Amino acid sequence: MNEHRGEHGSDFTRRSAEHGFDLTQRSAEHGFTPVRRSAEHGFTPVRRSAEHGFTPVRRSAEHGFTLVELMISLLIFGMLAAAGVGLLGFSVRAQEAAQERLDEVAAIRRVGAILTSDLAQAAPRLVRDQDGIRQVAFIGDGGAADAIALNFVRRGWSNGAMAARASLQRVEYRLAGDRLERRTWPMLDGAAPAKPAIVMRGVEAMTVRYRRKGEWRDRWDSVRPEAMPDAVEMVLDVAGIGAVRMLFLTGTGVGP
Repeated sequence: MNEHRGEHGSDFTRRSAEHGFDLTQRSAEHGFTPVRRSAEHGFTPVRRSAEHGFTPVRRSAEHGFTLVELMISLLIFGMLAAAGVGLLGFSVRAQEAAQERLDEVAAIRRVGAILTSDLAQAAPRLVRDQDGIRQVAFIGDGGAADAIALNFVRRGWSNGAMAARASLQRVEYRLAGDRLERRTWPMLDGAAPAKPAIVMRGVEAMTVRYRRKGEWRDRWDSVRPEAMPDAVEMVLDVAGIGAVRMLFLTGTGVGP
């Protein structure tokens, strides 16, 4: 009997279609579409999915970040990392530049302290060189490279080891290349000089002048061999800083 009904239903549908009576078309003409009927009774697919927690946004959130969100996050992280590296590099370079400048200032102060001590203790003592030739008490040139700038005898040579020597010491300054060197002698007369000590590096040029009786001279020439200038002016052209001018009194016996 069921088979008979199925055959009858199929035959009815076929016969209806042959005569232009499509059931789907007739239902649509009278407003009875399946989607409309479901919407009228509140059974839309979206609503049913939302009731059971299967919204598209929630499903995406449950599965992590989207590709766009991940790319934006990586871009922001890269920008922050690049900014941090740039700031760190700038800080390091600024610190290095500041340290270099501090070292240069410290070197200039060291030169000033050494020269102040030596020139303040200058003594009018004549000496003899290795050949036994007598030298004047104070030799002063203009400060040309590889030439003697200053040569004199100073007092107050410390003798902590209680060696058998005098408290006087012969010292000399000269510009060798870009180095300001200080040389000393173990004895005043007839001895060879010791190895020079570098007082400062980076000196591009040096100018020395000497003051006597209110006048400045480019070099020290005196008729009296024991005469000394009243003051000494030294100008150092230091790389990265420029000209540095220093003034020293001679023979005052007062050091730093």
